[in-house]
Amino acid sequence: MASLVPCFSFSVIPRNQHKSKWSCFHKPFIQRKLHQPGLQNLVTPFSQKPTSKLCATSRLSVEETLQQLGTLTRPEYLKGASAYLFRTETGGGLVKVYVTKEKDRYSVYIEISSLDMSGGEGETLLLCWGVYRADSSCFVDLDSTGLSVNAATGMNVSPLVQTSRGKFAVELEFDAKHVPLYLSFFLMSSLDAGLEIRSHRRTRFCVPVGSLPGYPGPLGLSFNADGSVNFAIFSRHAESVVLCLYGDNGVEKPALELDLDPYVNRSGDIWHVSLESAKSFVSYGYRCRGALKQNKDESCAEHVVLDPYAKIVGNSYPDGLGSVKNLGWLGKEPVFDWGGDCHPDLSMEKLVVYRLNVKRFTQHESSQLPSGLAGTFTGLAKKVQHFKDLGVNAVLLEPVFMFDEEKGPYFPFHFFSLMHVYGPSGGPVSTIDSMKEMVKTMHANGIEVLVEVVFSNTAEIGALQGIDDLSYYYANGVGDLKVQSALNCNYPIVQNLILDSLRHWVTEFHIDGFSFINASHMLRGFHGEYLSRPPLVEAIAFDPVLSKTKIIADCWDPHDKVVKETRFPHWMRWAEINANFCIDVRNFLRGENFLSDLATRLCGSGDMFSGGRGPAFSFNYIARNFGLSLVDLVSFSSATELSWNCGEEGPTNNTAVLERRLKQVRNFLFILFVSLGVPVLNMGDECGQSSGGSPAYDDMKSFNWSALKTGFGKQTTQFIFFLSSLRRRRSDLLQSRSFLQEENIEWRGSDGAPPRWEDPSCKFLAMTLKAEITEFLESSVSSDTFGDLFIAFNAADHPETAVLPLPLEGMSWYRLVDTALPFPGFFLTSGEVVPEQITGLVTYQMKSYSCTLFEANYRTI
Repeated sequence: MASLVPCFSFSVIPRNQHKSKWSCFHKPFIQRKLHQPGLQNLVTPFSQKPTSKLCATSRLSVEETLQQLGTLTRPEYLKGASAYLFRTETGGGLVKVYVTKEKDRYSVYIEISSLDMSGGEGETLLLCWGVYRADSSCFVDLDSTGLSVNAATGMNVSPLVQTSRGKFAVELEFDAKHVPLYLSFFLMSSLDAGLEIRSHRRTRFCVPVGSLPGYPGPLGLSFNADGSVNFAIFSRHAESVVLCLYGDNGVEKPALELDLDPYVNRSGDIWHVSLESAKSFVSYGYRCRGALKQNKDESCAEHVVLDPYAKIVGNSYPDGLGSVKNLGWLGKEPVFDWGGDCHPDLSMEKLVVYRLNVKRFTQHESSQLPSGLAGTFTGLAKKVQHFKDLGVNAVLLEPVFMFDEEKGPYFPFHFFSLMHVYGPSGGPVSTIDSMKEMVKTMHANGIEVLVEVVFSNTAEIGALQGIDDLSYYYANGVGDLKVQSALNCNYPIVQNLILDSLRHWVTEFHIDGFSFINASHMLRGFHGEYLSRPPLVEAIAFDPVLSKTKIIADCWDPHDKVVKETRFPHWMRWAEINANFCIDVRNFLRGENFLSDLATRLCGSGDMFSGGRGPAFSFNYIARNFGLSLVDLVSFSSATELSWNCGEEGPTNNTAVLERRLKQVRNFLFILFVSLGVPVLNMGDECGQSSGGSPAYDDMKSFNWSALKTGFGKQTTQFIFFLSSLRRRRSDLLQSRSFLQEENIEWRGSDGAPPRWEDPSCKFLAMTLKAEITEFLESSVSSDTFGDLFIAFNAADHPETAVLPLPLEGMSWYRLVDTALPFPGFFLTSGEVVPEQITGLVTYQMKSYSCTLFEANYRTI
């Protein structure tokens, strides 16, 4: 190999009595100083780009004698340096780069070995380099104040000198005020000035200065014990990823941009970088170029996207502010004292669920909460007594993730952060604390917190778009819907995102369970096809962190506003929101259903939940947040909503119609609570909330707390509490985890005859639920021993006679419920005895549109 020692002179600037340093020169200066004719051509490749002003310096003394150059040694301080290793594209060379920090300066030591040169006489090796931040294709200008905005694109030339080990090296210094930046360089032989010696990746060599490569996990933002901050984001299809950091002066322009190097800052499909400190910045985002769908406007590539794993999201800009819509907040999650918190860990058959919208629940002025608390998690916690008054032990929150405010909570744009409007001050940190405090309060009162989540789709803008559309979304929508924001749920990275999100809410917020909206979408494969064993659904079922949580599939589609029927794979873990229960009960009470359909729902929907699950996996409801409220179901007729107005449409003063409507409301609640499964109440149904017959979600009104003081509100609330208490007291029959055995249930039709199951004209059904009574000693028989339950349902417009079976010897039948009676007598905790009309015959006259319940026990009058 020919000597690579430079044979030309340099201006030497003394550093001290022992060392000297040389400045990297402007190219015209280098051109004047080169003495070898072959080096004159070095200027040619750069002549089209004006050279940057160079302030980085070399600390290796360049002497005119070969002996002095040949005795240089590798500095000892490199032992703790950040090291980067490259191979050259040609020549078999190894390039080692060491970056160290000394006080207010960064040193970059570059060492080349084993490079096979052409061996020409007088051949030397040069380092051609430049620095960049925001754009790797455009070098920036270093001056005394920092990196110039109007960056030049020229390169600097530094000669490499021979070390004592026979290798060739050069060292550059950078002022700490200029970092972080990237040093980009290539090598060049003096004998072939037009040939770049590049890295094995056929690109220029690149190393970070003032930042570290970082690491690929965990995704998102993470803080290390030494104060450094790591950023990691997935993007398989991005050609480049730029980290954008913002100060407290606004988001019109990033305070710092780093164009991550695909070799140093990429592991597989994860882009990552670590900064020694981020204290001077308050928020961050990314710009991912080349990550959009093919049919999207590439101008969107300049938009700054939100980190999908950001745990705290700063203020949103719904209309976008420049290229920014949402940014992650550069800060740790606030520490919260969970001391004494304990999950109620209720078995599913014990649940009584209340579905609500956090904002609408306490937003109304009738809540009598301060304006800063109304409509927030804190406001929700203040109303915990209302749930206890209803006998509720679980609340189901509509989605609380950040969502598109125009489209509503079922169109989220982030899965790790809360909607700020639910916090007392509207800020991200206070919102987090507010929700955690609410959960802690609920748990202290024995109430679980369940959350609706949407992983089938996102908002159409501001979500995952622009990060890696081809990975996160279906390329052309799904099926006939062509929903452009449909998530590719079973794609591995999306599956991991969803699992990480669920674990986050369980570990950080102590959430007790999730209801998955549009769950049937999670059954789709990479190309939109339905899978018999979808990986995501199975992973959720067996995830160890989620093992104690309730997981509920709700196949209601927020796009079409309909429930999609599907056989949901369950692995004996998944429960389901039972839309068939709602349909069959509504049809029965409006007189348009078979008795067999009602019986199936009363017994826990064995057609859906047999095969290893049981009735406890059926979450039953009558009304929900989309569609008609409970009062509107009996006030407006709609074939779509399966509702009946009871004789007149809308508001009326007709006493007969009003009485019929009141009975029907009671009937709906009664059937909901005496059926096997989990009853789910809807916010406002206890106080007669109405949307005027509109099923639209936007027409749902805020909860009116004054309505609880009305006659309807009082009696309905008390009736719900009675039914909840009855379920707990008779858990042996009404909260069974398993289906009742055939011998434990007996069916009767009109006048005690067998039911005509498939006769559409039959609108009366009675059933006896038989308690398993052990042998009693006479001394042990007490009024606390309860026997069978007899329950009858009359949807006809005429009275029916219910024939009760004979109770066990010594027992009597007690009427607990008759929905046709006036308040307060239509439900009784102690019950009213039903005497035998004649020996061996007990009958009860039921009015039209009514339900009754009787209990056998040993009490005497």
